[in-house]
Amino acid sequence: MDRLDELSVFLAILETASLSGAGRKLRRSPPAVTRTLAALEERVGTRLVERTTRRLAPTEAGLRLAELARRVLADYEEAVREDADAPLRGTLKLTAPQVFGRRHVTPVVISFMDKYPAVQVELLLNDRNQDLIEEGLDLAVRIGPLADAGMVARKVGEVRRLLVASPDYIATRGAPHTPDDLDSHDTIHTTGSRTPLEWRFHHAGRDHTVRITPRLLVNDVDAMLYAVKAGRGLGRPLSYQVADELANGTLVRLMPDWEYDPVPVHLVVSSARHMAPKLRAFMDHAAAELSKLDVLQRLKK
Repeated sequence: MDRLDELSVFLAILETASLSGAGRKLRRSPPAVTRTLAALEERVGTRLVERTTRRLAPTEAGLRLAELARRVLADYEEAVREDADAPLRGTLKLTAPQVFGRRHVTPVVISFMDKYPAVQVELLLNDRNQDLIEEGLDLAVRIGPLADAGMVARKVGEVRRLLVASPDYIATRGAPHTPDDLDSHDTIHTTGSRTPLEWRFHHAGRDHTVRITPRLLVNDVDAMLYAVKAGRGLGRPLSYQVADELANGTLVRLMPDWEYDPVPVHLVVSSARHMAPKLRAFMDHAAAELSKLDVLQRLKK
């Protein structure tokens, strides 16, 4: 075990007062943190942390070691600090939702690689919110409210869930005006393993949930949009997915007064502390590029 690494883990435990908190901060499992602490206590021959049911607290010996450890690590950081002018290099592992990743994150990655040719990028497109620490990911693009308050996030825009149909469908079947009207319409639903067969709306401060019997069920957004544009029914994409179609009239936005408020789009990292220069550079680059996108700006009702 790297002796400096042991000290870093020890300080993270004290700073978070938790083995699991130190694990999240350092992107390690709680058992690995526990083993490191045990090894350090064995090495120094005394107990460094008092463990209670609610929190951890340093012993007197632990406080003395923590003071020395901070000085040692500060000196080490000073000794190995990268030259600010040195070229960025290494690998970044990123994740993003499939459609948004294909359309908007991939161009950002390509422009970043053009700017920093020594950096390699692995981009994983997945609609499942992957755990950054467990999956070894550096950064995620997330659409919607953030579930983990411990993550560090930078907002780059927002999107809405819309109800849309083709002009041909509306000419043939008419346009719904309230959720109750959906009973007389064909619907096209994108589904996942836990997606309920219902559509939710919000109007006049109240939520409205409608059970649907889809004419077509698909597990791919582009397939859903193809069917909607072909006049086969109503669909509920996110606003960025149909921005071009709404602009050119291929699709029509329906019931805007029944839409929920916009949801945010964030760049998410596990910690801002000691962020690698290549990751910080990508986050700045991606934030600047994505914030320019019209599809992420506030869409008026």
